[in-house]
Parts: sequence; C-alpha cells; structure tokens
Amino acid sequence: MGFYRGKVVDLTDIRDITAELPRSYEVLVRDQIKFRVGQIVYLAVSRDEETIGIGFPREERAAALAAEPDKFFAPRPSDERYQWIQVRLAALDREELRELIIDAWALCVPKKVRAEFFGS
Repeated sequence: MGFYRGKVVDLTDIRDITAELPRSYEVLVRDQIKFRVGQIVYLAVSRDEETIGIGFPREERAAALAAEPDKFFAPRPSDERYQWIQVRLAALDREELRELIIDAWALCVPKKVRAEFFGS
C-alpha cells in the first residue's frame, strides 16, 4: 500500500489545525468526535481514530476514489448524498491533512469568513 512513510497524523494534529479556523468547534456525538461550523459537521473522526469523514466536493469524489484508493474510500450509502468522503489518516502527512481540513471547513462557512481567513 502507498501509505505515508513518516509520522502518522492523529487527533492532536486535527485539533491543532481546526483550532485556527474561525467558527469551528469540537463536539462529542454518540462517543464520536466531530468538528462543526454552526450545525454543519465538516469533519468526523472514527471511534478508532484511524479514519475521518470529511466535507469534500461531491463532483470530485469519484475521481479521488479512483485516483487514490489507498487514501480515500466511499462514505456509507446514507451519506453519499452529502459532500463527504472518508480518508485513512495513515495515508496522510500533516500538510495534506491541513489542506483537506481547510477545504472542508471552507465548504460550510459564510463567504465573508472564508475571504477573511484567506486574506482576500
């Protein structure tokens, strides 16, 4: 498998990255850690903390699944209608994790908040 060869990212990395995102907060729902903006979940950590579900453009999902099956896997059927994808943390380095989290967060914050964060 083509997993990342360095330090595996974990919940500490996820919390560090989400802490810098305006309006983001952590909740515990049925023993599962989730990160939200308002009531919208943009990241959910699996109970074993080995995978995450994350906001991801629906129109790009099939291409990501086909291109990197060691990294990405499909959401459960009940979540396929959402902009969502599952990711194996062992396949990511910190920079890629950060990019995925920021992209997911950007899908659900108001345009003004997104623009202020990106400085444009």
